[in-house]
Amino acid sequence: MSKKITSPFSKHELIPQEETLEVIKQKGELVIGIPKETHYQEKRVCLTPDAVAALTNQGHKFIIETGAGEGANFSDNEYSEAGAKISYDVKEVFACHIILKVEPPSLDEIKLINPQSILFSALQLKTQSKKYFEALASKRITAVAFDYIRDEHGIYSVVKSLSEIAGTASILIAAEMMSKDNAGNGLLLGNISGVPPTEVVILGAGTVAEFAARSAIGLGANVKVFDNSLTKLRSLQHNLGRPIYTSTIQPKTLQKALMRCDIAIGAVRGNSRSPVLVTEEMVEQMKTGSVIVDVSIDRGGCFETSEVTTHKNPTIEKYGVIHYCVPNIPSRYSRTASVSISNIFTPYLSNIAEEGGFENAVRFDKSLQKGMYFYHGILTNKTVADWFNIPFRDINLLFL
Repeated sequence: MSKKITSPFSKHELIPQEETLEVIKQKGELVIGIPKETHYQEKRVCLTPDAVAALTNQGHKFIIETGAGEGANFSDNEYSEAGAKISYDVKEVFACHIILKVEPPSLDEIKLINPQSILFSALQLKTQSKKYFEALASKRITAVAFDYIRDEHGIYSVVKSLSEIAGTASILIAAEMMSKDNAGNGLLLGNISGVPPTEVVILGAGTVAEFAARSAIGLGANVKVFDNSLTKLRSLQHNLGRPIYTSTIQPKTLQKALMRCDIAIGAVRGNSRSPVLVTEEMVEQMKTGSVIVDVSIDRGGCFETSEVTTHKNPTIEKYGVIHYCVPNIPSRYSRTASVSISNIFTPYLSNIAEEGGFENAVRFDKSLQKGMYFYHGILTNKTVADWFNIPFRDINLLFL
């Protein structure tokens, strides 16, 4: 007679059970502050009134300093109609849990930020000092640099977007500078029947160069692009969808092209400083009244004769050649740049709320992790650590 086998489990427990699904995360309400930019000639704003309205409808609160959108032609009334509170007290804005800025905050502004707050802004590493990072660390702030955020395709979304603006703008600015009223040679940037087309030389083959070339070709100019990367040159031609003159950077070939051109665009970026590709002697041999737009000036410039200028006094003249060397070109088109930045910020803020707060969102969003350089006052970016000799921790170890 067989012995009955007893089981430690009940009959009900032995029946296959339904899969237990993850509990739905509780949506988090965000309180977001947008202060007015105080950096010299900065006119952009992080969110448009339309973006504020969309996020307000999701239950989030905004405190915006009066005049924050004026530089981009967004009025206080538009933000108020979108559901934001307009504040005349800068301390109230910086007291919000999440702060959105275009430029990094000054040391005085960091003093107004509450401990454990979250800061979204540009980092602009080359212009920072060690004191800036020490001030953020002392307040245990979590900081995300939007110029370091990379999407799932490895693209720096904000940098690419602003580069597109700078590239297109460089040609429009050059066209303006060539008019006789601006001491140019009186040439129209276009292809007029019976008139030889304008000659444009572009140094570099990145995003700025691509959009500069696209704009120049659209106006009917002859374009020559120089870069030492054949892959970039090939990619640029592919993206433009047409064959254009491309060349590696050889001094004699480049000099010949510069002597004949009406416009030269500098769009070369180095790891630290942009390489100087055009010497003073080369500039000296360029046509009188020709125009140089050095978009690389924020990294030192790729023309030896370049000197930093401002939006108020944008040009200098050397050897009869007009130099436009303003570091922050997108700010000249502040409304377009603001809409572009806003389009990138809005989904992130919406996702942070959907995930139940920044902590949950950043654990799973790799692009936010790549943009983050401080986590509760702990430095998590190796580039910053190496640059300023500050100890850092791997972000993945902090989430364990």
